[in-house]
Amino acid sequence: MKQCTHADALPLPEPQPKNETCPECLAAGTHPVQLRLCLECGHVGCCDSSPMRHATEHHKETGHPVMRTFEPGESWRWCFVDHVLV
Repeated sequence: MKQCTHADALPLPEPQPKNETCPECLAAGTHPVQLRLCLECGHVGCCDSSPMRHATEHHKETGHPVMRTFEPGESWRWCFVDHVLV
């Protein structure tokens, strides 16, 4: 089973969210479907079900490997590099 090789290097405590919603969606006038929090820097972006996929774009631009859901009542994490739940 493949495992994430990046989770142990994440900052503790986890970063505070920079926004309450996806700022790129706000600027573009689109609606984020689900929100994700970058666990490296606190960027909030929309998920791949959103038209613009800003969380994935943030990973591609920065290389930050792990995000977690930013939805109430959810706590899962995803590693973009290793393509696994953390």
